[in-house]
Amino acid sequence: MGSIDRYIFRTTLASFALVLVSLTGVIWITQALRGIDLMTSQGQTILTFLGITSLVIPALVLIISPIALMIAISHTLNKLATDSEIIVMNAAGFSPFRLFYPFFYATCVVALLVAFIAAYLAPDGMRRIKQWDAEITADVLTNILQPGRFAQLDKNLTIRIRERLPGGILAGIFIDDRRDPNERVSIVAEHGEVVKNETGSFLVLETGNLQRFEAGKRDPALVAFGRYGFDMSKFSGQGRDVTLGIRERYLWELFSPSEDDPVYKQIPGQFRSALHDSILAPVYPFAFAVLTFAFLGAPRTTRQSRNFSIGSSIIAVFGLRMAGFACSVMAVKSPGAVLAQYAMVMGAIGVGLWMIVGGFVVEPPPGLMEAINRSNARIARLFGRPAAA
Repeated sequence: MGSIDRYIFRTTLASFALVLVSLTGVIWITQALRGIDLMTSQGQTILTFLGITSLVIPALVLIISPIALMIAISHTLNKLATDSEIIVMNAAGFSPFRLFYPFFYATCVVALLVAFIAAYLAPDGMRRIKQWDAEITADVLTNILQPGRFAQLDKNLTIRIRERLPGGILAGIFIDDRRDPNERVSIVAEHGEVVKNETGSFLVLETGNLQRFEAGKRDPALVAFGRYGFDMSKFSGQGRDVTLGIRERYLWELFSPSEDDPVYKQIPGQFRSALHDSILAPVYPFAFAVLTFAFLGAPRTTRQSRNFSIGSSIIAVFGLRMAGFACSVMAVKSPGAVLAQYAMVMGAIGVGLWMIVGGFVVEPPPGLMEAINRSNARIARLFGRPAAA
């Protein structure tokens, strides 16, 4: 790779990284705000909230990466054209196809990233989200205990909390335990929190008192405590099995699902659609890169407008991706849609390469430009200003 190739390669990847981080961050914030109830209604900590919401980032990167690559290539080509570097390189003997080399190398890096995310990282993140969410939902302390309500967790066991505070702290705790027929225990504590370790789940109470009423005794035993642990392991949802959906399956699990898998028996078409989506995921960056370069990579002077080429490349890339989504949906019921999806993507790459090798310059048709000029002239006359020649 020569110095020019390294310069274009670095510029493209730097732009790609900037666009990817920016778009992913914006979309992640909108998605994260939807899960804010983890802290408000379910009393989870900020670390739990950030941990769960950040696991969706690989899935976002998987979708955004090809688009970010297209924007990065467009920016790099526009920068080269504005500085007349494409004209100079073409005069020095660089053909459009030769100029495409560094963009191809950058696309290979993006494709490898997308392939790893599609095959492992995105399904692993979605799997962890589902398991984490199941633990939170199954846990009685976050699902049943609601502020201001008496919750009967077991026969003769009632718990009430006044409110939930940030950081998972429970305030105003009352416990009435009559499970032992020989005694009744009532506990009142100012604060408490849930602690989970290898031995089980415990409700650790702070600053309170315990009243023990033993059978056959008239007066209760009253004990004030600074810290007291109440065993809640029986009501913890740890270890509960989670049924994995399509998005939580690794590539090899989609390629060879178990015949006894109940989800596969119920929706085999979605397994087929998800499998080919994962296989085609690293191919889309090549299609986007080829189409973008085909519309914008040809040498032209600074007086030639690039707006039509930029708009055409956006329409081509957008149309290809929307058609891919449509084929993915149809592939659930029709295996032929899978072949159409492959043919469409490969056809787009083939047409783009043909345009690059042939050195085609995409410009608006003369008739369209004349119609635009006439329209501009009429608008200028309407506002009383002379039209530019």
